Amino acid sequence: VQNLEEDLEKTEEKFVAASSKLDKAGTAADDSERAKKVFQNKSEDDEKRINSLEKELKEARDKAEAADTAYDEVNKKLATCESDLEKAEERADVGETKITELEEELRVVANNLKSLEVAEEKANQREKSYKEQIKTLTAKLKQAEARAEFAEKSVQKLQKEVDRLEDELVSEQEKFKAVTEELEQTFAEMSGY
Repeated sequence: VQNLEEDLEKTEEKFVAASSKLDKAGTAADDSERAKKVFQNKSEDDEKRINSLEKELKEARDKAEAADTAYDEVNKKLATCESDLEKAEERADVGETKITELEEELRVVANNLKSLEVAEEKANQREKSYKEQIKTLTAKLKQAEARAEFAEKSVQKLQKEVDRLEDELVSEQEKFKAVTEELEQTFAEMSGY
């Protein structure tokens, strides 16, 4: 009987120990389940965030491509305008040389003729200003469209300046023609004497 009691006591101790382990295992299983749900929720949130970031990245790339396209177009227009301005300056320089030669001849014939004035073109300053504007276009992506619009306006202003120079050149050529005719008339009168 004593042996049976000892066996029963040991069995009860084992049962208590097994029950304790079972409770701990159940608690651990519950904790694991909760952790699993937390990680699942976090994974879903991360996936949503990644999708949102990918969308924002695509939009940013699209804006960058649009800004680059606008910049290239403005840069081409500016290059064309600078070329036109250079040609106009060359024509103005040729006209100025002819006018200078004519003034020397007119001084021999008469001292009362007024000197012809030819406006100097400040091309270097304007070119520097436009290069600075182009450099500004590449500084920040967020201001690319506004800067492209600013450069477009600057190109229009430069085109007006080119047109003004060409008008001045035509005017000086007309003056040159008038002075030449007057000079020929003076020579004719002198020959008559």
